Amino acid sequence: TADERILPKGTGYLTDVGMTGCYESVIGMDIEKSLTRLVQKLPARFDVAEGPGTLCAVLFDLDVETGRCRHVQRLRVEEGEAEAPLLRAV
Repeated sequence: TADERILPKGTGYLTDVGMTGCYESVIGMDIEKSLTRLVQKLPARFDVAEGPGTLCAVLFDLDVETGRCRHVQRLRVEEGEAEAPLLRAV
């Protein structure tokens, strides 16, 4: 959810930072096994997906004197992007 904001009294807010894990997955789990479990409606083991990882995060810039948030920034780090900077603002 891309709803980062600073509330009226200075609280930095973001509903959902995002996921950490293999981006080509179902919330970090193997796609095929997840779909099979959903379609067949039978219990099945979830296996962690293989592939490059993604780390989603949020950076809050805080005023140390007042404790209020000055800025909120969503960040994403993607494994294997040789040309990309380590942290990319989204």
